[in-house]
Amino acid sequence: MGVHADALTVLADWAPDDRDQESLRQAYLGFLAAREDSCDRSCAAGHITASAVVLDGDNVLLTLHPRVGKWLQLGGHCEPSDQTLAGAALREATEESGIDGLTIDPVPVHLEVHPITCSLGVPTRHFDVRFAVHAPAGAQPVRSAESDDLRWWPIGEVPNADLLPMINLATSRGSHAARNGDRAGAW
Repeated sequence: MGVHADALTVLADWAPDDRDQESLRQAYLGFLAAREDSCDRSCAAGHITASAVVLDGDNVLLTLHPRVGKWLQLGGHCEPSDQTLAGAALREATEESGIDGLTIDPVPVHLEVHPITCSLGVPTRHFDVRFAVHAPAGAQPVRSAESDDLRWWPIGEVPNADLLPMINLATSRGSHAARNGDRAGAW
């Protein structure tokens, strides 16, 4: 199938509760329809990226991004070997956290487009698709070379308030799924 086809399917099937997120979903679908290379980092017009909101109870794992200089969720570019967006987010979370046994909810929780100068060395945009990821209880992260720092933050004390809408959506999704017995299977 491939990550591009999966992104089209996942975003076509996703129904966000928020008007702004719905508007972004429509823009993503238009971008994906217009560009077969929209999931490739070589797409200079912008590219789809996959992020993970890694949670352990009331804590979220954040990385101090060396290029951006802010605390952010884990994630990054889709690779040619990725078959799904959720798989790309899980791969990135595992690589960047060093934590084995992460589980992912394959339904997106949040979308965001942001300008960035990434590995292309030219200004572009990331069309970021964000997923809730759960760490095993007591998991200890190991910082990778892709991070200046990596640590668990209590959700109420995250150092970047811009992340709170995404984190709140991810935590409410987990609480809803746990209440309804939906955790088995998908995550």
